[in-house]
Amino acid sequence: MIDYKPIGIIHSPFKEAKGTPIQAVAAQEIVGSIELDPEYVAGLKDIEGFSHLMLLYHFHLIRESSLLVKPFLDNELHGIFATRSPSRPNSIGISVVRLIKVEGNTLYIKDVDTIDGTPLLDIKPYVPKFDVRETEKTGWFEKSIHKLSHTKDDGRFIK
Repeated sequence: MIDYKPIGIIHSPFKEAKGTPIQAVAAQEIVGSIELDPEYVAGLKDIEGFSHLMLLYHFHLIRESSLLVKPFLDNELHGIFATRSPSRPNSIGISVVRLIKVEGNTLYIKDVDTIDGTPLLDIKPYVPKFDVRETEKTGWFEKSIHKLSHTKDDGRFIK
């Protein structure tokens, strides 16, 4: 059995899934913060040297998963592992956010696409040389990626 303990809480202006941006890139300028548990503050050493962070978190409002889902950007069913849907077997999410500043155990961030109170599992620095890859194909997203900027969560995955 794998047992993860949250290291903090992500705070955002979104109090429910409905209306939340579906990806951090579509949440430009949305301000939030991370309240890190005090026992992990030493782990923030040198983090202010990074403009962007990858947040790994638990989709705490998801009550069940499905192997076939109708994602926000399409009307067709797709396998869960070919989507970014939150209705996953392990309910783990990832977002790339901008780090604004750190004060004690609070990190101030922008481009927040999570619901207020989301349990944070880990923080990793975003390093383009490590994380950006040229791709040849992006599957079914190719025909619908243009919808990203105006598509919001409609609450379909909250049970």
